[in-house]
Amino acid sequence: MQFWGYRRPDGRVGVRNHVLILPTITCATQTAQRVTELVSGTVTFIHQHGCAQVGTDYDQTARTYAGMGMNPNVYGVIVLGLGCETHQAHRIGDEIAKCGKPVETVSIQDHGGTLQTIAEVAKIAVKMVQDASMVQRELCDFSELIVGTECGGSDACSGLSANPAVGRTSDLVVQQGGTAILAETTELIGAEHLIANRAVNDQVAKKAYAVIKMMEDRSIQMGVDIRTGNPSPGNIEGGLSSLEEKSLGAATKSGTTRLEEVIDYAQVPTKKGLVWMDTPGHDIEQLTGMVAGGAQIVLFTSGRGTPTGSPISPVIKISTNTPMFDRMNENMDLNAGTIVDGLETVDEVGRRIMEEIQHVSNGKLTKAEILKQHDFGIWRIGPTF
Repeated sequence: MQFWGYRRPDGRVGVRNHVLILPTITCATQTAQRVTELVSGTVTFIHQHGCAQVGTDYDQTARTYAGMGMNPNVYGVIVLGLGCETHQAHRIGDEIAKCGKPVETVSIQDHGGTLQTIAEVAKIAVKMVQDASMVQRELCDFSELIVGTECGGSDACSGLSANPAVGRTSDLVVQQGGTAILAETTELIGAEHLIANRAVNDQVAKKAYAVIKMMEDRSIQMGVDIRTGNPSPGNIEGGLSSLEEKSLGAATKSGTTRLEEVIDYAQVPTKKGLVWMDTPGHDIEQLTGMVAGGAQIVLFTSGRGTPTGSPISPVIKISTNTPMFDRMNENMDLNAGTIVDGLETVDEVGRRIMEEIQHVSNGKLTKAEILKQHDFGIWRIGPTF
């Protein structure tokens, strides 16, 4: 299969052509937002990060910032900082620039305040958007896609319809030479052996078990059993009885192919095929991690419904049941409830999702894109000091 994409200087291919205004500190997010309101073709995100972070927590946030800017769906980046924060804008900008795309760095303090900064960033953005508009799509192979997968607001139908259908799609992506990311380590607890048994080697299998243990250990260190907060009230109302039951359904998104590697949060896969990214179960944080890891498209299944989207990568939302799809049609893109209704098979829906990936890669807008649902959240692994 093929699609029409945007070739980037580092050889990767985007399915969108954004100019990203990337605020490195929460103090700069409102300024960035105002620029996007002025200049069409720009995107940004609101967050609470960027200062008073140390160690691995600092590193993970920096890696996520850089990954968002380096995602191939982004043509160019204006990195916007306050000036005194720990995550210095020029460092993030230098990292993004390594992939060859246009990068500019602006400091609010250096430019004399909010209004002068807005004017400067808007001026740069207008030129960058014009340059981006000159880039033509070219025919690309599906092997160049990284497709993220996640589930949120799961119900009793998740493991019967949408999740296994996404698993079929994952297999199809891998068969085409592409990469499928399985995320949400939290919601693989109790089902990790099913995926680890498919690992390409013992080292990968051991890492799969290791990330599960680390996730459980974090919960224990807080004095709680992770199973006491998972499944959530919405999951329980939707018919799920335990974390293990939820995990067995979530694991079906991985399909049947072998597990090639287990990677850290917001890390770009180094292998083609099925990849497990270590993320929390939090919908927005895992979405952000996969996009920062290079996912051009994300498949998001839900039984309860969700408006979730990304500022960078289109999110195709798939309902597990028809009543919810009908009720939240303005947010959901595809209905896998037809499997439960007996109207389609898992394989048929999996192929339908694959076709939707092709349509979206060619430019079709998802519901979240149309509604400008630009969610962003980084998995913090340390306290703020």
